[in-house]
Amino acid sequence: MSSYNEQLPPASGAAGLAGVAARDTVAPRSRRRFSADLSALGEPALWGFGGALALGIIMIATFLAVVLYNGATTFWPKPIDRVELTDGTVLAGTERRGTIFRPNLAQIDEDMRAEVEANDGFAYRTLYQTANFDIYGDDFNWVADFEVAGITQPEDFYYIERQVWGVFIGRIAGMQIDGQEMAYDPAVFRREHAAARDRFREIRRIERNDIGRVNHLIERERLAQRRAVIRQGEEAAAAAVAEGQDRITELQAEFQELQARVNEIRARDRAYTVTLEEVNGQTITPEISQLVRYYPANTIGFFDKLGIYFSRWWEFVSAEPREANTQGGVMPAIFGTVAMTLLMVVFVAPFGVITALYLREYAKQGRVTSIVRISVNNLAGVPSIVYGVFGLGFFAYAMGGTIDQLFYPEALPNPTFGKGGILWASLTLALLTVPVVIVATEEALSAVPRSMREGSLACGASKWQTIRHVVLPKALPGIMTGMILAMARGAGEVAPLMLVGVVKLAPALPIDGFAPFIHLDRSFMHLGFHIFDVGFQSRNSEAGKPMVFVTTLLLLALIVVMNATAIIIRNRLKRKYATGQF
Repeated sequence: MSSYNEQLPPASGAAGLAGVAARDTVAPRSRRRFSADLSALGEPALWGFGGALALGIIMIATFLAVVLYNGATTFWPKPIDRVELTDGTVLAGTERRGTIFRPNLAQIDEDMRAEVEANDGFAYRTLYQTANFDIYGDDFNWVADFEVAGITQPEDFYYIERQVWGVFIGRIAGMQIDGQEMAYDPAVFRREHAAARDRFREIRRIERNDIGRVNHLIERERLAQRRAVIRQGEEAAAAAVAEGQDRITELQAEFQELQARVNEIRARDRAYTVTLEEVNGQTITPEISQLVRYYPANTIGFFDKLGIYFSRWWEFVSAEPREANTQGGVMPAIFGTVAMTLLMVVFVAPFGVITALYLREYAKQGRVTSIVRISVNNLAGVPSIVYGVFGLGFFAYAMGGTIDQLFYPEALPNPTFGKGGILWASLTLALLTVPVVIVATEEALSAVPRSMREGSLACGASKWQTIRHVVLPKALPGIMTGMILAMARGAGEVAPLMLVGVVKLAPALPIDGFAPFIHLDRSFMHLGFHIFDVGFQSRNSEAGKPMVFVTTLLLLALIVVMNATAIIIRNRLKRKYATGQF
């Protein structure tokens, strides 16, 4: 191979020699021209992207840490402080939280004012849960440090959770067992409390199961009589009405027997009471059965606290709410959230997948199809409350009202399906999340290699056989991704549910032993609405804050569990249908 100099064209005379010399002696280019600009190297962008990622992770971690800490520590038993103030006032309560504030110096004493001025006009105050709402009319009190004369923790103070009126903090001054006044004996009281709670549960069981069954049968007979009159006329239905009335008379007699049994248990229960004394000497005497849980907060050990902690958690996930949803459990809300989300998935999955299949595999790609896709994408940005208004108007009033007129005329004017219910709420959220499923399914279908379709068609399969046996199995993991996103969004929506079925309190689950067993027309509770109600609609926002964090923690855990289950299914499908491309 010839050298570079040999390939140069020959130069003639002095001009050629001068050109060669000039070429050989030319100065090297400046290093500045070869040094890249800082922005060209991408370092600022890299720093910005990394910083944004770190900031996002920190924000998410902080949010989860705050929810986890406040939610996990809410049920831990706290000691009771007896606080004496400088003005002679005495209060007792558990410390909830503290904050720094700027007091009005004109409203405090000179000694206190000097202490506050020494701290640049700021002071620290503590929020105490003083409870005893039926006595004080309030559950909490702020106490500034400069107001405190002394703090003690008496050993005889009890933290008592009641069925009504919330928490009581004070002493157990005495008890009345079977009408006999006697001093407080922990062992005797523990035994009588267990028996009293059994009586309370027996009353609840009779009222909800036995009396509830009788009331249901009476209502069914009444509606059957009215249905017969509507269909046959009063004269033709006279025999059926008379027979139904005899049956109602028998049921009413059974109702009276059950009610007499309940009254008997209640009369016996009123003979077992307890005298509770608050820190300033005022007393109340509720039935022992109204005490849900009690413990000497200042003397119990670590393992006793651990037992109380887990018993509160079990009550929270297995019982119904009490005291305006600020105490008790959220079992109806858990059931409603899960049932509504699963129903939503059942409705949204076929509709979303079929729509995406038509748009991707069958529809002629043109202007109309593009407009449909743009409309689907825009639907994802519509405010959720708009879907709630649509669901109330179309599903509840239009469809539900029509169903009532056709199949339940005897119940009118009381609506059966013509009102909010778990069915209409699920359909509303299905409509809200269907754009997510359509877009995700289309992306999954488009990701299936064209060669797989052509190979199936070349083997003699029809288009539907190709879609069913080749395209859909390959796209299933992507479709499951859309379902996961739909579940995550649907489970956390609250605004549309407020219009189409969710209520503040619905302790009866929409499932029972009466046909059709699953009642999709009933209203239900939801964890998201429960958070809103407790945090912003309860009579005391401070009393509801602990439940807000606990319910938020539970809702996040529930969404994680449902999403994790869907992700596991998606990964198994991905491994099952993993194939090579050809």
